Amino acid sequence: MNDLLLVLLMGPAKEGQSPLTSLLPLILIIVVFYFFMIRPQMKKQKDLRKFREGIKNGDKIVTIGGIYGKVVEVAEKTVIIEVEGKNRLKVDKTALVIDSSGVMPQK
Repeated sequence: MNDLLLVLLMGPAKEGQSPLTSLLPLILIIVVFYFFMIRPQMKKQKDLRKFREGIKNGDKIVTIGGIYGKVVEVAEKTVIIEVEGKNRLKVDKTALVIDSSGVMPQK
């Protein structure tokens, strides 16, 4: 917002200078912001969505709260996981963050 205000306050371009050169820094900042902030976040969300859609029985997962478990049953929006001691928990799919196949702690 402040950058836009500064561009507007700079006044008209000097003679022999195109208006594009005065807007070039603002455009460059927007492009850099997109490639370093927005695009990686969108990729991460896409990968997480794929992971949640591909969950099947027997997968080992970790929830947002740090609970490790094994998927026993998959519904449209929920998953029943089996945790240590043969206890079962029903959690929302949005609470699942990673596949813990290689991360599962050993006894």
